[in-house]
Amino acid sequence: MSGAFRIPRAGRLSQAKTARFSFDGQSYTGIEGDTLASALLANGVHLVGRSFKYHRPRGFLSAGAEEPNALVQIVRDGARKTPNVRATVQELYDGLAANSQNRWPSLSFDVGAVNDLASPMFSAGFYYKTFMWPKAAWKSFYEPKIREAAGLGVSPDKPDPDHYSSRYAHCDVLVLGGGAAGLAAALAAAETGVRVILADEQAEFGGSLRFETGARIDGQDGFAWAQAAIARLSAMDNVRVLPRTTAFGYYAQNFVGLVERVSDHLKAPGHDLPRERLWQVRAKRVVLASGAIERHMVFANNDRPGIMLAGAARTFLNQYGVAVGRNIGVYTANDSAYAAAIDLKKAGVNIAAIVDLRDNPTGPVIDEARALGIEISFGRAVIRAGGKLRVSSMTVQPKNGGGERTISVDAILMSAGWTPSVHLFSQSRGKVAFNDETKRFVPGTYAQDCVSVGACNGTDGLSATVDEAYAAGAKAAKDAGAKTAKGAKPKVDASESWSRGMLGAAPGAGPDTTVKAFVDFQNDVTAKDIRQAVHEGMRSIEHVKRFTTNGMATDQGKTSNMHGLAIAAETLGKPIPEVGLTTFRAPYTPVTFGAIVSHARGPLFDPTRKTATHPWAEAQGAVFEDVGQWKRAWYFPKAGEDMHAAVDRECVAVRTTAGLFDASTLGKIEVVGPDAAKFMELLYTNPWEKLEPGRCRYGIMLREDGFIYDDGVVGRLAPDRFHVTTTTGGAPRVMNHMEDYLQTEFPHLNVWLTSITEQWAVIAVQGPKSRDIIAPLVEGIDMSDEALPHMSVREGKICGVPTRLFRMSFTGERGFEVNVPADYGQAVWEALWAEGQKHGATAYGTESMHVLRAEKGYIIVGQDTDGTVTPNDAGLDWAVGKKKTDFVGIRGMARPDLVAKGRKQLVGLKTKDPKVVLEEGAQIVEDPKQAIPMKMIGHVTSSYWSQNCGRSIALALVAGGRDRMGDTLYVPMPNGVIEVEVTGMVFFDETGGRLNG
Repeated sequence: MSGAFRIPRAGRLSQAKTARFSFDGQSYTGIEGDTLASALLANGVHLVGRSFKYHRPRGFLSAGAEEPNALVQIVRDGARKTPNVRATVQELYDGLAANSQNRWPSLSFDVGAVNDLASPMFSAGFYYKTFMWPKAAWKSFYEPKIREAAGLGVSPDKPDPDHYSSRYAHCDVLVLGGGAAGLAAALAAAETGVRVILADEQAEFGGSLRFETGARIDGQDGFAWAQAAIARLSAMDNVRVLPRTTAFGYYAQNFVGLVERVSDHLKAPGHDLPRERLWQVRAKRVVLASGAIERHMVFANNDRPGIMLAGAARTFLNQYGVAVGRNIGVYTANDSAYAAAIDLKKAGVNIAAIVDLRDNPTGPVIDEARALGIEISFGRAVIRAGGKLRVSSMTVQPKNGGGERTISVDAILMSAGWTPSVHLFSQSRGKVAFNDETKRFVPGTYAQDCVSVGACNGTDGLSATVDEAYAAGAKAAKDAGAKTAKGAKPKVDASESWSRGMLGAAPGAGPDTTVKAFVDFQNDVTAKDIRQAVHEGMRSIEHVKRFTTNGMATDQGKTSNMHGLAIAAETLGKPIPEVGLTTFRAPYTPVTFGAIVSHARGPLFDPTRKTATHPWAEAQGAVFEDVGQWKRAWYFPKAGEDMHAAVDRECVAVRTTAGLFDASTLGKIEVVGPDAAKFMELLYTNPWEKLEPGRCRYGIMLREDGFIYDDGVVGRLAPDRFHVTTTTGGAPRVMNHMEDYLQTEFPHLNVWLTSITEQWAVIAVQGPKSRDIIAPLVEGIDMSDEALPHMSVREGKICGVPTRLFRMSFTGERGFEVNVPADYGQAVWEALWAEGQKHGATAYGTESMHVLRAEKGYIIVGQDTDGTVTPNDAGLDWAVGKKKTDFVGIRGMARPDLVAKGRKQLVGLKTKDPKVVLEEGAQIVEDPKQAIPMKMIGHVTSSYWSQNCGRSIALALVAGGRDRMGDTLYVPMPNGVIEVEVTGMVFFDETGGRLNG
């Protein structure tokens, strides 16, 4: 047997396919196709959790993603423990193990339930008023205990062994929701031939047709029609059907995030299957068919296990064949609960009574219920429920007061009406409008190319829904480029009709201050809490929300928001629209970190970029460092060398013979177009209009505030083409910076920007013998100093492949940078290496590069600058065009604070003891004997041992640094104070003669 509450011949599951599972260690049997919720209910289990604040017993409220109570932990193995899974969504598989949460020592006996007795201490907003005394107790007692109690479930304590995937997709029409409306819209769009994606969060499409027994479309039962429609759509080449897929976020320009549950429903997922798949979809048109969510009735003790939404009970019966009780009471303010009572009565379940808050409603369902012999009480309210771990009774009273009557029940079904699900519409930045006649918020002003259809649009009736959705799907396809539709609109033969319902608290929900009539089940927010928030001065619904936490749980108030809003409005004496509506934010339902992160974890957390010569460097025993996303050769140790010895050898070799260095990671951007020079004039401090093709110039880029943003050498290849280099880490932001200004500030300029960082491998050959190494391999370029002076660029060939050959140096030696297509990078490197061996050249890494450039006083942006350094501070005034009237940052540079005396300036430092190497970041003071805290006047930005200088060298930012030349300053360190002398920034070859060999 699959459970004592399974109804023979009810539901759509096959009794032959059973599945064993456990809950809190107790074994049960369910049926494949069950959710964990339906399987537990089939076995008579209603108690599944404890509430967050009061630890009250909780059962199932719903049958879908709006469930606030039945949050469980699913355990596959020691590493696969997933907390806060909705039992109403988790599909059953053989061997599933689930545990309840937020209880100790057990679900039926929870010590935390003492909070319910102490509830007067935990009223709304208590956390704003308590834990203030004694002050010292906050850190040592209150905060640790609060953090220990906070949250639901237990986080996994081992690395996630599953893998996740992500995909980008483009379509003409994206339909979100697979009920009658979504299916009709998808059929209309698909029949035109446009690309359609249809997504629904359920395992089976159909929406409310899964439980409605009165719907017939095209001569079929509603659910049968839905299955035929989805089969038809699945067979179309232009349609992608995504079950188990939730649209969790609607972003700008019709970009929608979907998460597909790929294998959570499988007993033993294959290793090739991801657990979840993130879909990032860009659609020309979006059709929102997200339906409506049933509201509960707000009355005393409405949270007892066994009290649930009428639509949920109907789903459990008609989809899963499960009765939620044997003697059921119904409390309603609209017709839909009658349909649940009728279906249960026909299935052989006793309906103790239907209590209808309305005075004298009429309609076919009421007549049918009466004909089945069901007792109906109009104009009455359930003022409280009895029982503790399971509801046992409901107490009924005329809504205007009078005698009470207690009815024994083992379940209560409730329905206060249906709330259009406008979450995705609101996320799209659409503005909702309040329909005063129907008392509900519906889509109003649209901000994107989308349309809402069906229940989420406030459309009542199945026939009207299908007509509206089919027309919307056809129009969306036409707007996306379709020519003509080919299909026929589905015809609704029969349907169910539901009236409007009520908002806010029912009789029996107060204003008695002791009654717990729950509005938000997960956060234990009651009607009296909402009223208290208003009494304490909260006027905006956003303030009420934060004061009470109504709607702030993981269900984001799907069932509670409208009730809370109505109670606040009633207490304020204002219409609902004047109180406002809370903001709906992504995600619609919780999304796992795994789905968002996908493959980007472990070694793939950040993309690893490697240069063309990486395999060669590995073979040579290079030690690598991470520079941004790049792996760069740090140094090349020989046998018996440590890092210092290797770097010393490399630096000496570059200055005596030559060195080869892979500079491919430098950012490279092509600026092309008739207005390229004008654009460069505006983006850089230097003048560019008169720079001749074939020449290079060092350029500085500023932010608007006048501070250095990036730097690099720029070569002019032609009147309309510049080859711009940037720092390795700055390449993306410089490209973004350029594109931003081009599109927003200088759109009149005829310029194109292209990132070419990966296109060109760059081999720097530096040192006195550099020209001798390169010259034999170059074709079509005159290598003489007269034809190719320092800061020049030529295009030709090297080793038979195209090259952009730059004569430039970041070492102060004669130098060249050989740019070749990246595919030929290693081959050209090996050819240059072979030629270099004839001259005693060595390969050097980034550490030697840093030492060599520091010996010459060349700065590195981001190391020797900190975001508050101007060109003048860095000693680079010469790189600012004196006759220029405009460029980005020109006004920022002129701000009084940026030209004031005493600013920190880049200078050189020499330690009095030449063998002492300063620590980078070390602070600098004038008087080491001053009281602590000392006045810091600067810090060390770069510091190295220089074998070429025979001593340590350093660069530093020092207040008024250039006025302190020759002064002695001090660097306090844990082991003592280090004396330093302020010097110029150039430590080697101050005249610069070595640039020409």
